Amino acid sequence: MTTPAGSMAGRMGFEPGFLILESGYGPDCDEALRQEIMSVTGNQLIAGPAHEVVDGVILWWREGDSDLVDELVDALTFLIDNGPIWLLTPKAGRPHHVEPSDIQDAAPTAGLSQTSSLAAAPDWSATRLVARKSAKR
Repeated sequence: MTTPAGSMAGRMGFEPGFLILESGYGPDCDEALRQEIMSVTGNQLIAGPAHEVVDGVILWWREGDSDLVDELVDALTFLIDNGPIWLLTPKAGRPHHVEPSDIQDAAPTAGLSQTSSLAAAPDWSATRLVARKSAKR
């Protein structure tokens, strides 16, 4: 089974068999994107604390949610070394929009680097964050 080339889940790097942890789910989340990710991976999204290593994380985040740095650090706990965290935030002009500068400030503090952004859904932007490489060997 291959990932559909034009799918958002494919653009996010999700592949069949991947385990994806989901955090911050709420009634405003984009169900079509969630269903697409589950369809491509062939797995249900893991909600709540993971008890296994996951290949990626989707974190729905809104202005006014708790501390972003804490959430990002928690998301790293069970993530494979090169796995991405996709931070999904409401687009500009939508309720609870998160300023890009808030993400730029929080990511390095959590030990993450921002690599790309996508318009993931009609109301949601996605920012790809990955663990920074350690200078030590």
